[in-house]
Amino acid sequence: MPGFDFDLLVIGSGPAGQRAAIQAAKLGKRAAIVERKTVIGGICINSGTIPSKTLREAALYLSGYRQREFYGESYKVKPDITMQDLLFRTEHVIRHELDVTRDQLGRNRVELINAEASFIDPHTLRLNLLGQGVERTAAAANIVIATGTIATRDTAIPFDGETIFVSDDILSLKTLPRTLAVIGGGVVGSEYASIFTALGVRVTLVDRQHRLLPFVDEEIIEALTYHLRENRMTLWLGETVSGIEREENASGPHVKIHLASGKQIVAEKALYSIGRTGATKSLNLEAAGLQADERGRLKVNEHYQTAVPHVYAAGDVIGFPSLASTSMEQGRLAACHAFGVKAESAPSLFPYGIYTIPEISYVGRNEEELTEQNVPYEVGKAHYREIARGQIIGDTTGMLKLIFNRETRELLGVHIMGENASEIVHIGQAVLTFGGKIDYFINNVFNYPTLAECYKTAAFDGVNRLGG
Repeated sequence: MPGFDFDLLVIGSGPAGQRAAIQAAKLGKRAAIVERKTVIGGICINSGTIPSKTLREAALYLSGYRQREFYGESYKVKPDITMQDLLFRTEHVIRHELDVTRDQLGRNRVELINAEASFIDPHTLRLNLLGQGVERTAAAANIVIATGTIATRDTAIPFDGETIFVSDDILSLKTLPRTLAVIGGGVVGSEYASIFTALGVRVTLVDRQHRLLPFVDEEIIEALTYHLRENRMTLWLGETVSGIEREENASGPHVKIHLASGKQIVAEKALYSIGRTGATKSLNLEAAGLQADERGRLKVNEHYQTAVPHVYAAGDVIGFPSLASTSMEQGRLAACHAFGVKAESAPSLFPYGIYTIPEISYVGRNEEELTEQNVPYEVGKAHYREIARGQIIGDTTGMLKLIFNRETRELLGVHIMGENASEIVHIGQAVLTFGGKIDYFINNVFNYPTLAECYKTAAFDGVNRLGG
């Protein structure tokens, strides 16, 4: 557009920023990404989604977790697992993803500017170029804020990155603890707590909520909680942390955590995971006519526009659900809207994947929501132990749950806990998207033996409950 350096300028190179810039480039627009770190990819590639999921996979393999059903609880691929063992695979995957991302941006002719950005006015950014001590300005017709988040830290807690740390520090840990306290039972806290538990670490998880992940179907969470306790995790729910201190004793440094109820937890290390704060502090948002909330997040409309129409925001910086997959879609939709290109999406049917051990995935509505909405529904379930594939892979705790309208038989929700939950959920997502009925699963033929067969078993179970 005349008078501007760029048609679209994106702040942040995470999933939302990448997709916004590439979408603009594919529309023939001049697009650029400003990234304040020396590496691209944001939290997703460097310390969040990709590292944590790779670390999880390494933990599952080295600990022999998947084989314990066959070879016993003592089975391990490697007896003495170290942080270096876990990070070996992680570092390889990170390098690959960084290379792929750079290639995608280059092929689409998206300019990458390594600089810290701040607003001068609603259309202009001041760019402090990294390592050069030089400033420049850049003007854009449209701007997308995709700066992501940083781990929330309480200034009263003596973080040292090794004994008391946040999730962003995990890749820098030198040793695997024997005991670990996890403060916060959100997605990140629950995922890491279950990963360390699978490795044989004695984990204590503390959360002020009376159940984990309250936005997930209650029955699924009850099953997850039972499974975590069976694996020797201690869960103190409905508890508030009143203080954390680092102490030294004969065996080295450890952490003492005080709860408001008077309880105490002593562990070698503590992971503080009470949420994340939008990385907007250095943007000088006031100059653009914007203001973040108390957690640094930006409010947007259905088109991901902020209060200033040509300034968009996408990804974790706008809050829930804060998933890489949804962030990508938000970035794409923001760019399409900026240039008047019609694009459709169904946020209510975005799938959610939570990589606890066992993993959880769901799409659509849950029982609690349908009860509040007075929707007449019925449920059909299938347990992995009933399915040949479940026996073959040794997952006898998994389950798949279908929720459907008992009058119209329309599918309303799919909720899964177990191996490959985040993969097979997409079968249900497709049926939901096209308004399909539970009969689809009864009439369809699934490969045998597969976990996908759970859909047919659950559908028959649900129809049988109708009594006809």
